[in-house]
Amino acid sequence: MKVIDAHVHIVQYIAGFGEEGELRAIGDGSGRARYASGSLVQMLPEEFHADKVTPEDLIGEMDRNNVEKAVLLQGNFYGFQNQYTWDAMQKYPDRLTGAAMYDPYARGKERVRDHLFTELSFKAVKFECSVGSGLMAMHPELRLNDEHMDDAIRYHAEKGNVIILDIGKTGSPSWQIEATREEILKYPQARFVLCHLLAPSDRDEEVWLKAMERLALPNVWMDTSSLPHNLRPEEYPYPKTMKAILQAKDLLGDGKLLFGTDYPSALKEAPYENYVTSIADAPELTQEEKEKILYRNALELFF
Repeated sequence: MKVIDAHVHIVQYIAGFGEEGELRAIGDGSGRARYASGSLVQMLPEEFHADKVTPEDLIGEMDRNNVEKAVLLQGNFYGFQNQYTWDAMQKYPDRLTGAAMYDPYARGKERVRDHLFTELSFKAVKFECSVGSGLMAMHPELRLNDEHMDDAIRYHAEKGNVIILDIGKTGSPSWQIEATREEILKYPQARFVLCHLLAPSDRDEEVWLKAMERLALPNVWMDTSSLPHNLRPEEYPYPKTMKAILQAKDLLGDGKLLFGTDYPSALKEAPYENYVTSIADAPELTQEEKEKILYRNALELFF
């Protein structure tokens, strides 16, 4: 069965920024990084023995698991990787596409956008909005429908770019369901991808389901990345994850779900193959549903 991973990361340097300041690799090949506050974070799986993830690392993992293509996303956790992402897309155009990332509050955002989306011709944009290591870490009063975010969404809607939003964990200050819905309804011609199925958790299932209902809109897709992490403790073949996928399928339809892993951080939880086979071998899904979720939906949206 063909597979596209719609949510992966490559990392030239760990150069993140979050609510505890800058985040930099400690430099011993352990995959750990230290915030300016002194906190240590395990950024990459220890078995990588590295502080970076190359396109070749990713493609090697894809080849071992029969994954044909992948979508390179970015997040403040690793730091902006625009040039590294674009270079990888040029080197492996049949395997990789990706989204650019920038700060919509930046004073020089017009010049940044012109370079990324006109000169380099990125066709997708990612906004990491979460509290801990997203836009809200730098802009604590962020509203997803304020003038800065609305300007950004309008720009990409008019360009025809896919707009990818990670609004953080269920119930967190960045998890602004009504503001997100307002922006999506305002630009019905735009295509939106919401990451992690809105980050469900065992503690807030009813709240999550109501949010899913509010955002089950005609121009919305959602990816399945990091579900076993968000629903932990979760053992393979991930029954809680499959329950969330089935609930999302009923609300959005099988044509709106995108398989994703969140590689490389996902490999801290389980081997890559588990993420693929938990859906490919799921008895709860038909063959057609599996083909859509694992491959066809992402092919049509991104490639």
